Amino acid sequence: MSKKRIFFTGGTGKAGKHVISYLIEQGHSVMNVDLTPLNHPGVDNLIADITDSGQMFNAMSSYAGLAELESGNGVPKFDAVVHFAAVPRILIKPDNETFRINTIGTYNVIEAAVKLGIKKIIIASSETTYGICFSDGKTNPKSLPLEEDYDVDPMDSYGLSKVVNEKTARSFQRRSGFDIYALRIGNVIEPHEYAELFPHYFNYPELRRRNAFCYIDARDLGQIVDLCLKKDGLEYQIFNAGNDHNGAVIPSKELAAKFFPNVPITRELGEHEALFSNRKIREVLEFVEQHNWQKYVKID
Repeated sequence: MSKKRIFFTGGTGKAGKHVISYLIEQGHSVMNVDLTPLNHPGVDNLIADITDSGQMFNAMSSYAGLAELESGNGVPKFDAVVHFAAVPRILIKPDNETFRINTIGTYNVIEAAVKLGIKKIIIASSETTYGICFSDGKTNPKSLPLEEDYDVDPMDSYGLSKVVNEKTARSFQRRSGFDIYALRIGNVIEPHEYAELFPHYFNYPELRRRNAFCYIDARDLGQIVDLCLKKDGLEYQIFNAGNDHNGAVIPSKELAAKFFPNVPITRELGEHEALFSNRKIREVLEFVEQHNWQKYVKID
């Protein structure tokens, strides 16, 4: 695969900085478009606001750095757009502002990419679309495992913004014919967080119920994004971005019975197979997990 020139929004965030690092290791060049620059070797930064359509068109048709002036051939075209920039959850900004930034920002990024002819677009959706994470009270899913054909039904402004963004992506894919993939990203775990968080989670598994016990190692998320860049011709797709197993020591069937009683199980589950299923990325993208929690947390 040829190395790509990537326009990446939100790369300074918790997930984005690890994904950018992974992409650079694969030989891609990355311009990080964010309100705060990312200090990482090899990363070009541009401060821009995704809610400003003009800034997105301008940034996406811009030099990434001074070195690109040397060829004398004008501004090179980006090969792909990876859009992670967003208000990352509820209760950071007022609900209406969370919804506005996330939906208008995503519209602006995808519109600019499509109208500038960038034929590979990857956007960050969320596990919150399944309607459990930020629900009012204790909500049961309609069925388990959670897979991409689920009728997503969040209550909250953040999850709703991600559902709208998936519809926006689908609309632009229909009009353009380009590949636009939405990643429903699970609870992102950075390398240092295994030792800090997981022993407590295992002692008190009820803490992870709202996430349906899912997690995605930030480095494995980088692999998933890279696999999406490599996989052409899928048109519009939604992929759960999660690790193979639950973030729990209890076997999957027992976990479901204990924390989601009477919820239908739609297919046979592996002993520790994630209730937030990543079967599609394993089968379609050929994802092979590299960072299972068991590598980093020892259980007595």
